[in-house]
Amino acid sequence: MTPLEQRLNGPSPATAIALDMVKRGLPFLPVGILIGALFDGTAGAISVVYGMALVLANFVAAAYLLAWAARISFALVGAVALGGYALRLGLIFCAVWVVRDVSWMRPVPLGITIVVTHLGLLVWELRFVSASLAHPGLKPRSGSSKPAAGYR
Repeated sequence: MTPLEQRLNGPSPATAIALDMVKRGLPFLPVGILIGALFDGTAGAISVVYGMALVLANFVAAAYLLAWAARISFALVGAVALGGYALRLGLIFCAVWVVRDVSWMRPVPLGITIVVTHLGLLVWELRFVSASLAHPGLKPRSGSSKPAAGYR
């Protein structure tokens, strides 16, 4: 099989996981807004919203880049994973740099939101990700999957 023939067809587990992370992260938005508002008023709340939007967009962009690369070749998946990380990190830096002097931007709530949301969603999502080749991506919901043939 040539490198061009080594590709992944079908739905991307990365995309399903990223969209699940967005779904699970959105309910925490009001809590973050409230905490940001308590500590730094309206500007703190807006900074929290901006930070969460950056994090969620980062996860979705990573997933779609990996899904795109998987349809082309496995070698490209590795390159996109490494290069895409650096690119997305640079984009987050640029997104923060662009708003650094805007009146609503508060660096402390924004920075805390970016770090806590990244780490929090990654740790939280570990509960829902399957480490099985039988079910790549998200764990099947209870009762929706039968064991593979030969396994009881």
